[in-house]
Amino acid sequence: MIISRTPFRISFFGGGTDFRDFYKADYGAVLGTTIDKYMYVSVNKKFEGNVRVSYSKTEVVDESSQIKHELVREALLAMQLYKGIEVVTIADVPGAGTGLGSSSSTLVGLLNALSYYLHLPVEKEILAKMACDIEIGKLGSPIGKQDQYFAACGGLCYIRFNSDDSVRVERIEVLDSTINELENNLLCFFTGFRQNASNILREQKGNIPSKMEILTEMRNQAEAGRRVLAKGDLTEFGKMLHQGWLLKKKLANSISNDNIESYYEKALKNGASGGKISGAGGGGFLTLYCEPEYQKRVREALSGLQEMALKVDHYGSMIIHMN
Repeated sequence: MIISRTPFRISFFGGGTDFRDFYKADYGAVLGTTIDKYMYVSVNKKFEGNVRVSYSKTEVVDESSQIKHELVREALLAMQLYKGIEVVTIADVPGAGTGLGSSSSTLVGLLNALSYYLHLPVEKEILAKMACDIEIGKLGSPIGKQDQYFAACGGLCYIRFNSDDSVRVERIEVLDSTINELENNLLCFFTGFRQNASNILREQKGNIPSKMEILTEMRNQAEAGRRVLAKGDLTEFGKMLHQGWLLKKKLANSISNDNIESYYEKALKNGASGGKISGAGGGGFLTLYCEPEYQKRVREALSGLQEMALKVDHYGSMIIHMN
């Protein structure tokens, strides 16, 4: 049995510039981090010779081409595994519609586990590219490339997407004290809403030609954010999150709604410097930057929401059990 552990992510700046429709004209860039919330994928040989997949549902089929779960089906086919295998996924937090990149974490984690199952482990950035080829190329998902690279590589990263389709992942060199301060000052709340990200992303993707100026500003924020974090200026980082949220809302009408705006305004009025909705928007997790002296007030203002403690994951997808 092989078990992989793959982190979810929170993107701070530059989301949307990882779409090929944007970066093919110049380049895209995002800044974000993986967090200590994970997707676990186990892979094992199945005695009966058929295929079993267990997630929120359970499928038992004769061969992998019959699997309804698209990501599992395409990963098994890509690895030429057709029969005699069992796949089980378990997540620390709700997956679809919460904006933490769960689909890509599932796929990267499965590909990682399958590569070890076949005794052919691959490098992290190759895992990310394989996941992009399946999600974007094979399945035509209206997404960018950041989720796959965050999931595979892990850590607090600046990721650049070049017009020739190459990708460069750079770990941000920061002091341990800056990481600790960032972890202590990030508050994350589940809004209770889970949206179909594909619908929002299709709208956002279709708007790219008319939003190039805004997206360029968002990409430049990722560049500036890298410098701000390297200096340890987290006060400025919090202010930049607010600026980024104002920009992101201009990309598509469905990114925000009255409920999200109400939560965000309450947070700002009680001392948060800035924040954002994770992923495509419309629901999921609201992440805020808040100095310690204001955190009690913000928590009280958002007491109706479930808080999720988080820390930075530094490792990306990894194998935690192999037998």
